[in-house]
Amino acid sequence: MNVKATQGERVIKAAKSGWSTELCDEDQLTYERLVTTDLSAEQQERSRCAAEVFARQESVLAVHWHPEFVPLHLVRERIDATFPNRTDELIIPTQHNILVSYDGFSGVEVDCYSRGFDRKVQLLVHFANERLTQADVFKDMLAHTFEYRSRQLFEFIDSVLEPAYEYRFARAAAETGADEELTAFVRVHAEKVKKLYDKNESITPPEAVRNKLLMNYFETLRDTFSPRFVDRALTFLRAVKQDVKAHFSNEYFYATEAVIEEVRSLGGGIIVPHPEQFWPILLADYHVDGYEVWNPQSQEYSEFLINVVARQNKSRARTERPLLITMGDDCHLGEKVKEPRFQDPDKAGREVGVQPAWDDPAIRKSLILADADRGRVIEEYRNRLTT
Repeated sequence: MNVKATQGERVIKAAKSGWSTELCDEDQLTYERLVTTDLSAEQQERSRCAAEVFARQESVLAVHWHPEFVPLHLVRERIDATFPNRTDELIIPTQHNILVSYDGFSGVEVDCYSRGFDRKVQLLVHFANERLTQADVFKDMLAHTFEYRSRQLFEFIDSVLEPAYEYRFARAAAETGADEELTAFVRVHAEKVKKLYDKNESITPPEAVRNKLLMNYFETLRDTFSPRFVDRALTFLRAVKQDVKAHFSNEYFYATEAVIEEVRSLGGGIIVPHPEQFWPILLADYHVDGYEVWNPQSQEYSEFLINVVARQNKSRARTERPLLITMGDDCHLGEKVKEPRFQDPDKAGREVGVQPAWDDPAIRKSLILADADRGRVIEEYRNRLTT
């Protein structure tokens, strides 16, 4: 393939369509709105107000949720409004690869790599704050891993723009039925995002530099272009993103065993989230405290997972602590501050501490047989973290 000819053809197609890669004031304003962590009065109100009140729920377990850029005092107000009569709680945030503290505990969702089954996995890691006085090595590990999200964004953009990734671009086009007009549209606006980042790198918060930046920019184009056309562009971009993630370098990820070893040396706790997404982890016999058997995007095999953990506990030596059964709301609070028309309905509907599966009659019997309920998990896990 003649690369120069290909690049020239792209420019001609874009020009014929009336699209330009030149930046305008509106592009700059859009970018600033996308990356800012300052909340307007309206956004603050959306953050603090409960979507639903659970007046009868007394125990609140929340060890898998992401405050993102929403201030924790607003999160606290939301939790207070959601569970006004709670009497017991264990609430620990788990930002991706960033330690965040709340009420005496700190948590993080760590990306790592399991060589035994060749898969990137996540671990939910929790600490009582006093355990972190000697955690410099662990914090350095997190800082290194945090960089992968920005590198993945850059590779995502390059996969749209650079001839070296033409095979990936063509594969996504074939999978989604994207025609030349659509792919030209995607390239023009991806080029704009690249220019906007280069121009604003110094004022762009590190946590904003991730795949969502490109996707969120395209979401805003619905105000200017046909929403249906933009939806097609987003479908195409999701296919590119999945290809990027599937083939992304493992150099940013520490071995799962190394992360577990470091956390255990500090006295931290470890929960495996949504294990149904990477089944082999159930057989890996990692030194963890428990498994998450339900969250909003992993609920198909909850009863099976409960029974698996229960069987493992029966076969464990009496001197070993039992594996805990937990559930996670996987709430992303940043989704709630978006304008409703730009929200992902699935993510926007999640709430810190809301895990209806605990009371689901379909799996209640399995939970009883496994001796698992919110109150017992809260008591046991809190004791492990503090003693």
